[in-house]
Amino acid sequence: MSSHGYPAVIDAFIDMYQKLNKDNLHLLRQVYRDDIGFRDPMHQVNGIDDLTRYFANMYLNVTHIEFDIKEVVVNHNNTQAALYWTMMYCHPKLKKGQLIHVDGMSQLKFDDKIYAHRDYFDLGQMLYEQVPFLGGLIGLLKNRASQ
Repeated sequence: MSSHGYPAVIDAFIDMYQKLNKDNLHLLRQVYRDDIGFRDPMHQVNGIDDLTRYFANMYLNVTHIEFDIKEVVVNHNNTQAALYWTMMYCHPKLKKGQLIHVDGMSQLKFDDKIYAHRDYFDLGQMLYEQVPFLGGLIGLLKNRASQ
């Protein structure tokens, strides 16, 4: 257990995501097993090599990314965790390159390293609402649906 009371792999995971960028993707191997299964609303990848390529691709397209971890919940036998976060990122083709905030949650399954990672977030908040015209249309639909 770490000083935060989490399993060490969770502290290592949080620390890694605070540092991760296109130049240090080798850090992924420190927290993920070689057979990692990763899934988010847009992609599913299997294996550390595919995960590293996925992150390399992502970092090619963003000019800034950071995560603010809001809460960590670990199950009673220290084999799973849920991390609630806000991702802040900039993409030159979205929202005129301005900062975008996305709320999400990561479910992690682990032993000495993480072998399953699933991210949950609103793809509209992350992408569709940030596209000119489409974002306005989605906003209009949301407004009408809430009346």
